[in-house]
Amino acid sequence: MAKKKSSGPRGTRKRGQHKPAKPASKARRSFTLANLQPPAGSRKKKVRVGRGMGSKLGRTAGAGNKGQKSRRGYSRRRGFEGGQMPLHRRMPKRGFHNPFGVTYEVVNLAELNVFPAGETVTPELLRAHGFVRRATDPIKVLGDGELTTKLAIHAQAFSASAKEKITKAGGTFEVVA
Repeated sequence: MAKKKSSGPRGTRKRGQHKPAKPASKARRSFTLANLQPPAGSRKKKVRVGRGMGSKLGRTAGAGNKGQKSRRGYSRRRGFEGGQMPLHRRMPKRGFHNPFGVTYEVVNLAELNVFPAGETVTPELLRAHGFVRRATDPIKVLGDGELTTKLAIHAQAFSASAKEKITKAGGTFEVVA
């Protein structure tokens, strides 16, 4: 019986050695719409986790072994430091809530130029014209801008610059309760 001739020496590569790379072809292909292809390695297939041992991420699906972090639906709350007292609770508290603090609805003098000269501007009139949002809050007139018309303005509070500009324009101001 004749021995079969081998095509080449077998077992000449040592363990860990790879096959020699094929020489790159010299012929360049022209790009047309018919032969466009994405670059090699740019289109990776999505790995579906937990779908059997042959799917790269079977069994524990990349979550490690046991414990809280391996259970489904797990996500740490913001600021959680593994049971250690978190930074936002180690820091001291600051300030306080003033139960007697008053928040004013603010109206600037420049906005009041829409009213005709000689008119009496009341809090009800300001609410009706949409200058003030909340009906329950007191109104304070601030001195931003210039007042060009002579007005009689009624409000719960006035800034010093607003009082000065109102009298300079020939108008009057009155503090109402």
